[in-house]
Amino acid sequence: MKYFFIAGEASGDLHASNVIRELILLDDDAQIEAWGGDLMANAGATLHKHIGDLAFMGFVEVLANLPQILKNFNSCKTQIKTFQPDVVVLVDYPGFNLRMATWAKKAGFKVLYYISPTVWAWKENRIEIIRRSVDRMICILPFEKAFYAERGIEVDFFGHPTVEVIDKERQKSNDESPGKTLALLPGSRKQEIKNMLPLMLEAVKDFHDVELVIAQAPNLEDGIYEPYIQGLPIRLEKGKTYEILAHAKAALVTSGTATLETALFEVPQVVCYKANALSYWIARMLVKVKFISLVNLIMNREVVREILQNELTVEHLKNEAQRLLYDATYRDRLKSSYGELKKLLGTQVVSLQVAQQLYQLASKK
Repeated sequence: MKYFFIAGEASGDLHASNVIRELILLDDDAQIEAWGGDLMANAGATLHKHIGDLAFMGFVEVLANLPQILKNFNSCKTQIKTFQPDVVVLVDYPGFNLRMATWAKKAGFKVLYYISPTVWAWKENRIEIIRRSVDRMICILPFEKAFYAERGIEVDFFGHPTVEVIDKERQKSNDESPGKTLALLPGSRKQEIKNMLPLMLEAVKDFHDVELVIAQAPNLEDGIYEPYIQGLPIRLEKGKTYEILAHAKAALVTSGTATLETALFEVPQVVCYKANALSYWIARMLVKVKFISLVNLIMNREVVREILQNELTVEHLKNEAQRLLYDATYRDRLKSSYGELKKLLGTQVVSLQVAQQLYQLASKK
């Protein structure tokens, strides 16, 4: 069978790569072409476009890059038509992939969407696109199945793929020693690094009893970080986020999948986010959720502290870092809540379940 995957961000690259590995085991004749990252390529996909050229964040930034985005869309359509896959597999990345779902369905291709867009947070009208254009939707958050069911759409929920990924990672390490590092996870996009990293560095510069480590996104080059860290006693580690978290005492985390990954490693964290002022204002007008971090959204209460936009100052961030490092009661309370979180996320091997659904869909005549 022939499969065309589209992932536009680092987390999508990771989860798609695990599905690709399982799919190749299920389908001896699998031919896989993709837009994605190094992990997908290493798993067996032939890449046409790398995620490093795809990740645009924020309303203003998307508008500024609209000509390139439209060019990308047309290029992707041409590649799909040339390849003629049995299934188009869309992984997260909703701004691009929902539009691609509409086109692919009209063009006569089967569509499987893995990692549902956050239609429960904003743009609920996108449900109609999903209803018309997606043959199989696979969600990764526990409350999404009921959300869709209330609107007459059957979807699958097998659990969150990050659980299986981190369980495997933690099994590799027999090191039970307490964490000795303060991890900085400033994001996986250039704009996030620009907005977040200087604040993080200024806030932690006086913590001399822990080692400072920056988790460098695998899709970004060293040169993006170097102007901010020159002369500072800090380590920059590329593509080693999980190794860093496995030995971290605490973490400062830019909102995104990394907040969930940090929780599953049981690392006390503070969630930070600061965007272009106009983009943030528009988001506040449109998004209807109480929290920004995945941990709090899934738990439906504030488990981890969120410091956002104008409140994200060096002083606030420094105070929260001190609490994470030295307040044992607070640390224990966080870890207890992390245990509740993991139970909600399930224990199935999600990538295998997704691959099976994908193979079945491709095999249908």
